[in-house]
Amino acid sequence: MSVSVLDLWLVILLTGLFCWIASALIHMAFKYHNADYKKLANEDDVSEALGAKNPAPGLYHLPHCADMSDMGKPEMQERFKKGPIAMISVFPNGMPPMGKLLVQQFLFFALVSFLIAYVSSLAFPAGIEYMNIFRFVFVLAFIAYGMGEIPYSIWYGHPWSNCIRFLIDAVIYAGVTAGTFAWLWPSIT
Repeated sequence: MSVSVLDLWLVILLTGLFCWIASALIHMAFKYHNADYKKLANEDDVSEALGAKNPAPGLYHLPHCADMSDMGKPEMQERFKKGPIAMISVFPNGMPPMGKLLVQQFLFFALVSFLIAYVSSLAFPAGIEYMNIFRFVFVLAFIAYGMGEIPYSIWYGHPWSNCIRFLIDAVIYAGVTAGTFAWLWPSIT
């Protein structure tokens, strides 16, 4: 008997919820992501300099190079040699809107779960053995949650230690996802 995504609605919602809970525990109880960011020694000076120009929320690169062809220009090469080289995310002023961000995080987990449910429903019928669905979903979930982090260390200067912590998160989310899917995978009735 084939399985449709509609058959997996409860799996999708519970997986989203369980991953959201795992994320909350990672960030609020285990707190190993506290090591992801460092404080600038001259934080007040940098904050004042940025605030004086009131940049719009967005992602900025320093030094800015609008076109890769500019990289060959001596003045651009000198700016890179002189430094600093930085990527700066500017957020709107004020406290982060935690309610909105937490809802978006849950929706992210639910969307990933929906896509995994879709692919899994194409690959497996009802009644598949627990470990077969577990292994398959684990790999899909690890790819979904982890592999996109690696280019940030390759291209954007994120420390590899940060990448490893995010890959640990991906293993946790993959385990939660795979366990939930294998537990609630439809049986043959």
